Amino acid sequence: MAELMVRDGTWTFDGEVIRIVPGSERGVHKLRQYLGEFTVPLAAVAKIAYEPARKGGRLRLRLRDGADPLLQATGGSLPDDASPYQLAVDPGRVDVAEYFVDAVRQALTLEQIPDGPTDRYLLPGPPVPLTAAGVDGIATFDGERVHIEWRWNTSETKRQWGPRDFTLTGLEAVEWQAPSGLESGYLRFRLYGSAEQPAPDRDPNSLELWGFKKESGTTALLAAAVAVRLPHPSAGLPQARTAGTLAAAPATEAPAALAPPAGKASAGNAPAGKAPVATASGADDDHDALLRRLRELGELRRDGILTEEEFTATKAAVLARFHTAG
Repeated sequence: MAELMVRDGTWTFDGEVIRIVPGSERGVHKLRQYLGEFTVPLAAVAKIAYEPARKGGRLRLRLRDGADPLLQATGGSLPDDASPYQLAVDPGRVDVAEYFVDAVRQALTLEQIPDGPTDRYLLPGPPVPLTAAGVDGIATFDGERVHIEWRWNTSETKRQWGPRDFTLTGLEAVEWQAPSGLESGYLRFRLYGSAEQPAPDRDPNSLELWGFKKESGTTALLAAAVAVRLPHPSAGLPQARTAGTLAAAPATEAPAALAPPAGKASAGNAPAGKAPVATASGADDDHDALLRRLRELGELRRDGILTEEEFTATKAAVLARFHTAG
């Protein structure tokens, strides 16, 4: 057992997992405090290092690419002080930090843990439900659906869309970017078939973010909670997102540029008259999967999510794949 306890937090390694507990002092970043205590399996670790400084130093844990939904969703844009995988080491604990590093490195060698990317998440992601506030809206996620309510100061472009709802089956990815200087950050829900990505203040699928410490911590956690429930971006085969739901593939044709809906916003996954279009992918080349896809497309048309044109075009693409598979 190796344990490093400092003002910034406590890291414990038992040979199989690293338990990370953030410090409770005022200087500890809010994101780390929101995340709370969690464990990192040894299989998710790529490297660990201690970096000495004039006073103490810093412990850095690098995870394998794709192992953590938080790092995946934030794309490496977390500020250093917000990263749960860094620990400021007090001057009197340098020897313990070096011992901790040696213990983890030895275990990585003995267990022959590769440092390359993973094809599945090895961390579970934050628990749900979650609520996160941006500058112009508030997002909630219950594990199956994202709901956005706009604030009074949202742009007219977004306000015309009304409240937004996204199901996991309609999402291709979730993206998070920290604010930088005068440039706004964002929490964006990228829909299938949506090629256009307007600026955050005009994108009805995004929350705009300004000051990181004020509101962006919980938005990063919400992004991670959504990401862990979507198919892993490096997975070799498509994964069903939830039992009995459509595991949609990217659309063959992107919809027209985003435009405010005429009248009431649709079920929330796309502009009025648009929807995430599901098509068969090369990995779905088995007749049962293709037949199931056709049934699901029919249900989407029946529920008014797909227009007649989108249904016809997508059905033709699925049938073409069916004949190819045959």
